[in-house]
This record gives sequence, structure tokens and C-alpha cells, in this order.
Amino acid sequence: MKFSNRLSRISEPQTIKMAKLTRALKSEGANIVDLSLGEPDFATPQHIVDAATKAMEDGFTKYTPVAGIPDLRNAIVEKLKRDNNLHYAAENIIVSTGAKQSLANVILCMIDKGDEVIIPTPYWVTYSALVNLAEGTVKHVSCGIATDFKITPAQLEAAITPATRMFIFSSPCNPTGSIYSKEELAELVQVFEKYPQVYIVSDEIYEYINYVGKHTSIASFSSVFDRVIVVNGFSKGYAMTGWRLGYIAAPVELVQACEKYQSQYTSGANSIAQKAGVAALLGDMTPTYNMVVAYKQRRDYVVAALRAIPHVQCAMPDGAFYAFPDISAFFGKSFNGNVIQNDEDLSMYLLHEGHLTTVNGSAFGEPHCIRISYATSMEQLMEAMKRMANALSKLV
Repeated sequence: MKFSNRLSRISEPQTIKMAKLTRALKSEGANIVDLSLGEPDFATPQHIVDAATKAMEDGFTKYTPVAGIPDLRNAIVEKLKRDNNLHYAAENIIVSTGAKQSLANVILCMIDKGDEVIIPTPYWVTYSALVNLAEGTVKHVSCGIATDFKITPAQLEAAITPATRMFIFSSPCNPTGSIYSKEELAELVQVFEKYPQVYIVSDEIYEYINYVGKHTSIASFSSVFDRVIVVNGFSKGYAMTGWRLGYIAAPVELVQACEKYQSQYTSGANSIAQKAGVAALLGDMTPTYNMVVAYKQRRDYVVAALRAIPHVQCAMPDGAFYAFPDISAFFGKSFNGNVIQNDEDLSMYLLHEGHLTTVNGSAFGEPHCIRISYATSMEQLMEAMKRMANALSKLV
């Protein structure tokens, strides 16, 4: 069978690959602790589930408008005003089947062959894959542990060329948990002000999982507001991964372009999920805040446990639910004749010797690290850290 050339421009995300491998090993009876997927282990809050149930009972099960039902678009407008002091109208909002589709809509509507897209590394795996699918040129900018994995204004300005069309980043960041402060964003904005051709895609899906203070969106800076595309969704903050619901807030022209594109790909998002989304945005936030309290406890434990392992370096993440330790000190070491050459080798070693799954950092553009998700129970995390310390101690 012959496939299109565009298929060769993307690969399966390493996060999904590791999750599939974990499920396969578990089905064979293996006792695996899974730290690979960024999926909350909490149940969707009851008031959100109740809203979905009511939608079904009321017969709200038909096709929806491509851009989203009015109730949800208006709720998103209210949320952005309430939480972010961002003033949009419903026409600035389009709802999609997950934030991943929201990103795909934006990139495939805006990027052509030859357009450069700056992506600071480490980055979420899908950013560069979507740019490649659009035949754009990915321009990675390496951001190390010394700057808490955040791009500096000097790095940003050095990367911009006349061909630069877009900048994509997340704050809080997947995979590092780093958060750009208001002051750091202001410094980046000063650079963007010089280059009006550059659009800024701000992935804010982890907005609520913040351990250091109130979230600041780069869209709050008026000088670049008309060039910022805010991407957000419901998966992380509301434990709604399977509901597949995301959105963008953007200039009307882009929303209309995304609506046209989406009308041929998926049409409107799920009707029941959208009613649940309204309840999530306008309802009680206590369950979300309780999740964040639990994540912070887990973060503190995991980072302390990682730092206690000889030769492991780990920054303290300010948000999201990932640790991103530097494990490069183990490269060149071996166990039973098997040499650890790189981060992928180490992840596979931890899987087969330690019976725990992680994701190799090169999938995110940082080959010295691995990503650990602590979106699982403390009991599982304690077992995982014990297994990791034991497995790593065997490498000589």
C-alpha cells in the first residue's frame, strides 16, 4: 500500500508510544508503574459529570455549530475575563476536539512551506510535528537548566529572521513545569514588538496547575494582543482528558479560518462534552484547587526523591505535573553488558530493569533528561522512586 508523503513528516509521539508499550506489558502480567502519560488520576468533578448527564437526558445529542455552542463560547469569554483579564467576544473563540486539534487548526491555517516557527526546547512533542506536517521549518532554541528551561530575550531575538512567522511555547511548560513570570514575559514582548510579522501561540493548558502564584498570559500585554493565539482546554485543570475539548482565543480572521478548516476535518465538538465544559468553566473550582494541592505534595516528594539519587539533577517545577531530571551522568554506564548510550536507552532500561515507564527527553528536544509524570497516586510514586533508585544504582 502506498501512503502519502506527508505521513513521513510525522512520527508517533513518544509519550503515546511508551503508554502503548506499558499497556502491552501490563496485559502480559508485568507489574509496571506508569509515569509516562500526562493524565490526571482524579475523576472528573461530579458537577461536570452531572451537566453531561443532564445534556443527554434533555436530548442535547445533535450536531453542534463548528465553532462551538454559544453557551460554551460565552463561558470561555467569561473565564478569560475573570481569570486572565483578557477581553474577547464570542467571535474570537473556536472550540475544538481537544487542545491538540486547536493547535493543529492554528498551525495548518497559518504555516506554509518555508515559514519558520521558533520553538524553545524542551517543548511538547506535538508542536514540531504539526509544523512539519504544514511543511514549515522548525527552528529549535535550546533552553537549558541554567535558565530553568526558558528562552531568554537574547535567544529569541537571535532566532528571528525575515522568514519567522510564529513562536510556540507553553507556560506552565510540558515537560519541564517551568512558568514564565510576568516580568519574563514582558522582556519577551519587548522583542516581539520589533517584529510584527511574528505570531505568538501561547499554550496555557496547565494554567491552573501553578504552585507559585497567579497565571499570567502573554496576551495580557496590549502591544502584542492582536498577534497572540491563546490555546487552552479542559483536560488538565478539570481532569477531563477523555472528553476531548479545547479552544483558542484569537483574532476573528484566524477563528474564521480555523472554522473553515475544522468544518472539513471534524465539524463541531461533542455536544455533551460542550455542556460539561460550560459547567466546568462557570461552576465550583474547589475540585481543581484540591487537585493542585495534591500535585504539589507529589511534586515535593518526587523532586526530593530524585535529588537523593546520586548523579541525578532535577530543577523544581513551578507548575504542571512533571519532573524533568537530567540523567546524562549515566550515559556510558552499563548493566550486564548493556551500555546506556543515551536517554532512550535509559528509559528502556528503567522499563525493563526497574519496571517503570518514563519518557526520554529527546522526544521533547532535550536528550539529557527524562520526563516523569507525577499525575498518579503517592503510593505509586513512592514505589516508582524506590524502583528508579535501585535500577540506577546498578549502573556502573
